[in-house]
Amino acid sequence: MTPGQAAGFWAIAGMLVAFYILRPEAAETLGTVFLAGVFALIILVRIAAAVSGLITPPAKVVVPTCPDAELPIVTILVPLYDEGADVVASLIEALRKLNYPSAKLDIKLLLEADNDGTIDAVRQCALPTWFELIPVPPAEPRTKPKALNYGLHSARGEIIAVFDAEDRPSPDQPREAVAAFRSGTKDLAVVQAPLLIHNGDEGWFARQFQIEYAILFRVWLPFLARAGLPLPLGGTSNYFCRRRLEAAGGWDAWNVTEDADLGFRLARFGGRAATISLPTLEEAPVRGYDWLKQRTRWMKGHLQTWLVLMRDPLRAANEMGWISFASVQLTLFGSLLASLMHLPILLWMSLGLVSPLVSLEGWHAAIFGIGYGSVIAAAWASREKGLSALGLLTLPLYWPLLSIAMIRALLEIRRRPHFWAKTPHGAQTRR
Repeated sequence: MTPGQAAGFWAIAGMLVAFYILRPEAAETLGTVFLAGVFALIILVRIAAAVSGLITPPAKVVVPTCPDAELPIVTILVPLYDEGADVVASLIEALRKLNYPSAKLDIKLLLEADNDGTIDAVRQCALPTWFELIPVPPAEPRTKPKALNYGLHSARGEIIAVFDAEDRPSPDQPREAVAAFRSGTKDLAVVQAPLLIHNGDEGWFARQFQIEYAILFRVWLPFLARAGLPLPLGGTSNYFCRRRLEAAGGWDAWNVTEDADLGFRLARFGGRAATISLPTLEEAPVRGYDWLKQRTRWMKGHLQTWLVLMRDPLRAANEMGWISFASVQLTLFGSLLASLMHLPILLWMSLGLVSPLVSLEGWHAAIFGIGYGSVIAAAWASREKGLSALGLLTLPLYWPLLSIAMIRALLEIRRRPHFWAKTPHGAQTRR
């Protein structure tokens, strides 16, 4: 937060408190109408995304048959930190299976130079010649985007891809991404592959994660891409046009959700985003505390991204376009506000059912019901097999947990704004 943003925040907070003291009934009415309006707008857009997903035929995945000699070099950057030998071995095996000529692959394993355990785990594997181990100097910030920027300097490819330690990409995914760039417009800056959860049967949190990812990557992001709007990118399985990536400044080393930040920044530099169909399988947190740490980091990073975007909102709107700017406010700020309000609204509605002191009206319940229905419709539109019926039924119990993560994010952004909470992978998630 800049000094100007802080002053503006406290001025608005002071006026709201004064308004509530002087006119409490009017303040409550306006607050209810404002929140209802924000939620209703988010719900309407998400219903539109679900309808768009339902009426759009599933993409037929056809592996492009481009001669190997005509394929560009693709650099794959893989940041690793505190990973076990089993995770490292599975990752290398998955990358070896990519259906792309080895002479055109440039795979960089980025490891903190003082992370001896992970370095040893990598050295125990027989690395093919197109893999390179790059020790990243152990300096602040200790973040994934810092490692990505370091690896970018030695990259040989004109397309830069990013994967995480637990990723298992479809073998033909790089070819589909290259084909998307070749068939796309000149302003295409990034291609996002869908992330799908492979361990959704390992617990309630994993099931909820599986539902979220199915909706996000099969419905929401394709909807935004079809509309030509900026994408809050996933942190992995994205393919960048190197020229546009470097023109936009690379990754923000201090942002703990560098993916979403970069997606919006590319839009400010005139870049467009697209999605492809071949997925990457990823692992969801199984334990509640691991989920909470990861979600706290995500929300902290989204708040960082929004604050940076709002340092000069008129400039940002002019650079990315006013419609795109409005969509970012809805998708980014709207989701932060919704996350913060889930728990208070649930408590308020629960009290309204048992206490006459809380006025619960029919339209309040209607908004909640329609919102819940929009999520079910989006899950259906994702056409993802194996989604848990129990997970869908218990979604309203999951949403208030987002408020706890958001509160932790607000505290962390004050005390530890650039702290990166590491998510355990593999066997570590079950210890």
